[in-house]
Amino acid sequence: MAESSEDTGVILALMQRFNEQRLPETLAIKKRVEQGECLTEHDIAFLEKVFSDANHVMPLIDRHPELQPIATRAVSLYKEITERALANEKQT
Repeated sequence: MAESSEDTGVILALMQRFNEQRLPETLAIKKRVEQGECLTEHDIAFLEKVFSDANHVMPLIDRHPELQPIATRAVSLYKEITERALANEKQT
């Protein structure tokens, strides 16, 4: 039961960080790449951090399948950004 209680606290913290920090920055990056811009060094560092953190969170998501739809949507968003950014790079 202690793991469940600990997981709840971690999940709440992760969701708060996602909503207040990660999602707004991600959407700003998405907007820029949709306008044809390339990723900046800051953008790349941000995305690398997000991907690294995602690898550490996977066991938590595995324990809580109710989180999988959120995780899947986030991964899809990051995939969309990176694919568009790569296409933009190829055009320059």
